[in-house]
Order: sequence, then C-alpha cells, then structure tokens
Amino acid sequence: MTIVQTIAILLTVAAMASYINHQYLRFPQTIGLMIITLTVSVILVLLGFFHIVDLTSSAAFVHSIDFNEAFLHGMLALLLFAGALHINIEDLKNQIFPIAILSTVGVLLATCITGLFFWIVAGWLGTDLPLIYALLFGALVSPTDPIAVMGILRKAGAPKSLETKITGESLFNDGVGVVLFLTIFDITFSKNTLAPSGIAVFLTTEAVGGIIFGWLIGWIFYRLLKSVDAYQVEILLTLALAVGGYALAEVLHVSAPIAIVVAGLFIGNQGREFAMSDKTREHLDTFWELIDEIMNAVLFVLIGLEVIAIHVNQANGFTALAAILIVLSARFISVYLSISMMRFFRTFSKGIIEVLTWGGLRGGISIALALSLPPIPERDMILASTYVVVVFSVLVQGLTVGKVIRARCHIQ
Repeated sequence: MTIVQTIAILLTVAAMASYINHQYLRFPQTIGLMIITLTVSVILVLLGFFHIVDLTSSAAFVHSIDFNEAFLHGMLALLLFAGALHINIEDLKNQIFPIAILSTVGVLLATCITGLFFWIVAGWLGTDLPLIYALLFGALVSPTDPIAVMGILRKAGAPKSLETKITGESLFNDGVGVVLFLTIFDITFSKNTLAPSGIAVFLTTEAVGGIIFGWLIGWIFYRLLKSVDAYQVEILLTLALAVGGYALAEVLHVSAPIAIVVAGLFIGNQGREFAMSDKTREHLDTFWELIDEIMNAVLFVLIGLEVIAIHVNQANGFTALAAILIVLSARFISVYLSISMMRFFRTFSKGIIEVLTWGGLRGGISIALALSLPPIPERDMILASTYVVVVFSVLVQGLTVGKVIRARCHIQ
C-alpha cells in the first residue's frame, strides 16, 4: 500500500469518526475518536478470533503503518508547535520552577519508580524481565501528553495556574522523556558501555542543546516574519520552522521536541506581538488550530487501530492490567516528592498532587517509543502494557479529570 493510500484511509476514517462523535456521542474530540476506532478494532479482533472474518488484510494494513516514524519524526513536531504557539510566556514564567522540576526530576523519578515496580510485578507473575527492560518501560510511559488534556482542562474551568502547570510540564517532559528513553535504549542495546559521565553529557547536550537551538531558530524565523506582511508567506514560514527545525534538530543530535516547544513559545509570544499584523494572527491561529485538529484526529485513530497489531497472551494481559496501577502509583509518588521538595520555596493549592496525578495523561509518544523497540522476547509484554496504560489514561482519566479538577479545586 502506498503512502498516499494509507493517508487517504486514515483521513477518511478520522473524518467519519469525527462526524459520528460530533453528531451522536459528543465526547471530547480525542476521546470520542479513540472510543470509536478502538470499538471497531475490538469487534474485528473478536470476529477474527471466532473465524467469522479474516483479519489478514486489516492486520497487514496496520502493520504497514510505521507508527514510530509517523509520530516521532512527523506528527509530533506539528502537535508540539501548535500547543506551544498558544501558551502565554508570562503565565509560563510564573510557573517555570514547578514546570522545570516536574518535567525533569519528576520524569526521572517516575521512570525509576515505574521500572522498579514493573520489574517486581513481572517477577511475581512469572516473567523473568531484566531490570533494564523494565526501566525502558518506565521511560516510555513517564512523559505525559499535552494533546489529550488541554481541551479538557479549559472545559473543566481549571485555574489558569493549574492549566499552565499541566500543559507546560507535558510540553517539556515529552522532550525529556524521549532523551531519557534513548539514553536507556543505548545502554541496553549498544555494544559500547556508557559511563555515568557520558550519560550526563548526553542528557545535557540533548536537553540544553535543544533549548539553545530552539531559541536560535525561533529568533531567525522571528526576523523573517517581521520583514514581511503577507499571511500566506508567514504561515508557510511557521510550517517550515516546525517541520524543518525538528528535522534539523534530529540531525544535530539535540532534543527536537524541546527545540520545537521553545521555538513555538518564541513565535507564539514575541512573534505574535511584534512581527504579525492582526490579519496574520487571525489566519495563523486558524491554520494551526486546524492542523492541531487533523493531527489529533489521525493520531487517536491510529492508537485505536493499533489493537489489531498487538499480541497478548494471558501472562502479558495480567502484567498489562497491573501496569495501570503501577504507572498511577509512580506518578503519584513522583509528583508528591517533587511538590514536597518545592513547598520549601513556594505554596501550592490544596489538591494539586491528586489533580496532577490524575491529569497526567499518556498518549501517542508512549506507543511510538514502545513500537521502536527491537524484536526482543519482552517486546510484546512492554507494548501490550504501554497500550493498556494509554487506553486507560485517555478513556478513563480523560473522561473523569474534569470532575477531579472541579472537586479538588472547588470549582462549581
């Protein structure tokens, strides 16, 4: 199947699912799309299990989609840029300390705690899982997803400071999580042993390099935007910044997600205020909101379809179900420790730990990282566990996080 045919099928499925959700289900867009495609996929799997239909062609189609390549090296750039473009830098500055701690120390803690718990539980269930593989699982499920939760936060009427914390943490910990995953991946599968100093240098180069590179390309494109007043050209420039900047960051071996978030913040604030006319701002916002909607639709259709390609046996199934509790527990502990450490320097509203724990949704980046694992014996268990965690996160947490926010933040 050609790339054009694959895109045509995915867009058609996304469009029809969007229509059904809008007309009949009326769930939040991302959740509704995932419910529809997941339901269809589960029905197909059951029909195939009872030999009522032949899933060979359906499975071949899903297997033909390189989710890791499509998401990590394509869609993620557009989604992160669109998300960062609409964040007010002043709001971010006020919350920069908790965001920085949660997206670095919090991700590191969550990775270690998740990996340790997952290793222990897998052993209890009779699976001889190496600890380093368990840490890989911890790294790929630790980043939270800004895409699934942003609209829900606004609809719930979350306080601005809380919305900024969750969104800002999610935007930045995607980059940190990818860097951490790649570090553990290299330790696991590389023939060269990395010393602790080498690991520190790699992490610093990727993260700090991403910040510097993102600021640099943001400033360059800001100057280009300021020199013209034609919204068609300016929109194309921002598109080139998001896609081209992400690709160049990967070539330079700095964190592409962090770079694009920084560039998006630069253009969304400095560029929006000083380099664009009102007409350009209006068209730019419309364009990137549409891109965001399309990418989200395709992403959650892909997640829903992936169930056809996942192999689950009894042992993997029990481990995957246990992974839900493991990930939530690790998230709670990491947030609790991070917030407790910061309470020496600032105050936090009541219920912040519970809201940050339940509002830390997982999404496409976790599945993409899991799919990037080589064909090791433990791959099916890690992939199944990741998928179950993401589905639970989006459907259960996503549908109830608004109620948790209203209850804990005393919003009527």
